[in-house]
Amino acid sequence: MASTMLQTGGFVLGIIGVVALIASVAMNNWSSQDRQGDVVTSVYTYKGLWRNCEVTTAGLTECRPFYGLLGYSGSFQAVRALMIVGIVMGVISALLGLFSLKCFRMGSMEDSPRAKMTLTAGIMFIVAGICGIAGASIYANQIVASFMRTMYNPNYGGMEGMGQMGGMGGIGGSSIPRYTFGPALFVAWIGGALVLLGGILDCVAYKGLVPEKSSYGAVAYKAPSHSNTSSVHTVKEGGRRDQKYV
Repeated sequence: MASTMLQTGGFVLGIIGVVALIASVAMNNWSSQDRQGDVVTSVYTYKGLWRNCEVTTAGLTECRPFYGLLGYSGSFQAVRALMIVGIVMGVISALLGLFSLKCFRMGSMEDSPRAKMTLTAGIMFIVAGICGIAGASIYANQIVASFMRTMYNPNYGGMEGMGQMGGMGGIGGSSIPRYTFGPALFVAWIGGALVLLGGILDCVAYKGLVPEKSSYGAVAYKAPSHSNTSSVHTVKEGGRRDQKYV
């Protein structure tokens, strides 16, 4: 019973985490402009993995997609790759976890294959969670490094490494803004943590889902069937075997 609850809990956490990872990748506010000290009417910019957006003084939002794959830094490409790999592995793990649930009937599948599928789903969930957390952490590290550089040297050029990622320079402004963590970054961290926790629960549940095997390698004894008309008896006499029919 406890193993089944762990298996179900791991599956649910994994599903929620994968949905959070997908949502974070689709969001545009991985990094947001640091508005500390800015006036309310100033232009506000933020960016994601695929688009760079600007909120004008009139309250209108304009987003510009990042065209092509070349021209961006290796860190930015690594973040994209890690998030996509995490989502793909998370979806596959969710399907395996669904088919391995005891409440899900699929033909005459026995307990042993279900346990193996649960373990496989758990391992893939763990890898997917690590990919999501690593991708968000790499992006956050770039934001922190750029923020510290621009804080101590305002003329340095905000988001130097991230600017190569997707045009992080100020849009329509002479000054280069500083950027800080956006909401999507926290969604990615939470999603990766949930997927990782779900994978751990599935791996823990595996041991209890494996059917117990007998500690003795004995073969079950089957009594021979007796016929009413005739039976065959083997009698050993003087080292010789003779058959006697009755």
